[in-house]
Amino acid sequence: MRSRTAIWFECKIQYEKTMEDGLQKKVTETYTIDALSFTEAEQRIMEEMSAYISGEFDIKDIKIAPYKEIFFSDEESADRWYKTKLQFITIDEKTEKEKRSNVNYLVNAGTLNGAVRNIDEVMGGTMIDYVIASVSETTLMDVFEYRKTEKEEKPEYEQ
Repeated sequence: MRSRTAIWFECKIQYEKTMEDGLQKKVTETYTIDALSFTEAEQRIMEEMSAYISGEFDIKDIKIAPYKEIFFSDEESADRWYKTKLQFITIDEKTEKEKRSNVNYLVNAGTLNGAVRNIDEVMGGTMIDYVIASVSETTLMDVFEYRKTEKEEKPEYEQ
C-alpha cells in the first residue's frame, strides 16, 4: 500500500455558467486539489468538476499550490479560503539571534477574524512560536481533499 504525500495543486477551470438573469457567461474559477502528480491532479479535478458542471469545461492551468498545509473548518459559515503566512520563530544557538521562517497555509473560514481564530486554534496546540505575518482572502471556489477508495480503506490482507 502506498503512502500519500499530498501535494496541493491549484487548477483553473473555464466553463459556460448560467447567470441569475439566465444568460450564459464564460467564467474561470480556481480550485485546489491534492494529488501525487500533475496527471493525477488533472484526472481528479475532471472527476470532481463533472459532478458540478453540466456541459463542457476546460482546464486552463494546473500548478503546484504554495501551501504547506490546509486548515479545514466544520463551521457552516466557513465558505471562504484565506491564504495565510506564518512566521515560525527560532533562536540560533550559536549567535543567539532570532530567526524567522515563512510558511504559507490555506485556512477555511467565514470571515477574516474567523481565519485568524482558526489559525490560533490549530497552532495553539503546538509548542511552536509563531507570528501571523499576513492573512488575505483568496478567489478559490473550493478545496478537494483526497478521499480513499473502498479498496484503499481495506487492510492489505483483505484485498
